[in-house]
Amino acid sequence: MSIRGIRGAVVAERDDREAILSATRELIGAIVAANPGLEPGDIASVFFTVTDDLSAAYPALGARQMGWTEVPLMCAREIPVPGALGRVIRVLVHWNTPLAQSQVRHVYLGEAAMLRPDLVLSDGGEEAR
Repeated sequence: MSIRGIRGAVVAERDDREAILSATRELIGAIVAANPGLEPGDIASVFFTVTDDLSAAYPALGARQMGWTEVPLMCAREIPVPGALGRVIRVLVHWNTPLAQSQVRHVYLGEAAMLRPDLVLSDGGEEAR
């Protein structure tokens, strides 16, 4: 079994606790839906980042609220690149799976789809490959 990375991103509506947690839960739910068989027990770790304009809550709490209580989670700040999209929550899930990396589905929701248009369907949902 190999460790595969699942990438994703979402834009929070505003910098407040519930907006950050809601966006995180939406993103995690979409990643789970796009990757059948993804279970918390198969996740090695998860790394979240947020842009400088989000500070009201840790995205990891949103994952914990979804039952990822034994998954190692970490949060950090993104590099503040001038002109970059704001209020972005990014995630990198390290998944123990027999799937090939090409079979893993990445998820970029809503406005965050512009970050990786090569991986997004026309509906702004999951990966196109």
